[in-house]
Amino acid sequence: MRNKPIRVLVVDDSPLIRELICDLLAQEQGIEVVGTASDGKRALELIAELHPDLVTLDLQMPKMDGLTTLDHILASDPLPVIVVSSLTQPAADITMQALERGALDYVPKPVNAQEVRRALGQELPAKIRGLAGADVRRILHARQSRALRQERNGEHFEPGLYGRMVAGCVAIGVSTGGPPALSKLFASLVPPLPPIVVVQHMPRMFTGPFASRLNSLSAITVKEAATGDILRPGFAYIAPGGAHLALVRRGDDVQVSILDGEPVSGHKPSVDVMMFGAAEAFAEKCMGVIMTGMGRDGTDGCAAIQAHGGYVLGQDETTSDVYGMNKAAFLEGHVNQQVALDDLAETITHEARFRCASQCVPQFV
Repeated sequence: MRNKPIRVLVVDDSPLIRELICDLLAQEQGIEVVGTASDGKRALELIAELHPDLVTLDLQMPKMDGLTTLDHILASDPLPVIVVSSLTQPAADITMQALERGALDYVPKPVNAQEVRRALGQELPAKIRGLAGADVRRILHARQSRALRQERNGEHFEPGLYGRMVAGCVAIGVSTGGPPALSKLFASLVPPLPPIVVVQHMPRMFTGPFASRLNSLSAITVKEAATGDILRPGFAYIAPGGAHLALVRRGDDVQVSILDGEPVSGHKPSVDVMMFGAAEAFAEKCMGVIMTGMGRDGTDGCAAIQAHGGYVLGQDETTSDVYGMNKAAFLEGHVNQQVALDDLAETITHEARFRCASQCVPQFV
């Protein structure tokens, strides 16, 4: 149990956002704002002077931009950094870069008064508490030791070549630490593979650029999911931010449905919603994968996959930025096998070919 308050430095070029963050964090027990800065140069000065436990960081600032500031923070005495990012396409692209460089998480800036309390008064304090004290050096070392882009031998398989040879599905749930972990995973996946469905906790505007990023890294085709998509082997579907992804079987096909509604397990999109649908649609040919992230979203979904005869992999503690969602599922008995991130692609490939292949096809080659 942490006895001292979490000392936070707030960095943002908007006086309004700085004031909102400071006012809302002042209401939180165990969190103390020790300083504010309006640009990256001043932020670095205050870090050296105040030695905060965590930094909230805007990315679009004068004098020194957020990415440069982040690089300096991580190069000297690494601190947990939470990006506070605008909900625009350019900001989403830069946020993806920040997460890959070493920021641990992000919170979208509120777009209206109704969003202020949720984003800055609820989501941000929860993430500050979850990431305070994180071993940033360990996380950076693990990330830097993995090449996001890997040289591939052999040709990329076209989805049409496998026809109906894959009858199952891989359902992946991930949150904090997910973007770099998924980049590593997708860069390592080699087809043929069954359709893959992913829920990464992200707001609207972020999932499209993220899907494009994964698509550029991977031998399989990655897209942001849309209502009416038919799951196809060799494709991965990323749940859009701010909506639930449901799966519905229609005859021989399984179709994506993007739904509005209340958060489930505290999230929207929810891993549980996606995994419930995957378990119903694919039964014993569904494989769940629960990865790094705070909270317990996906625990019930993993249980549903097992109850329908499926198999669940969990990312292990050592390679997780935050051992939370995967820990909850493991402790409740809903993970069949824990795997290091470096071994996850190979394990998914092996298990998918064993468990998800159509009965009429003897074996993958």
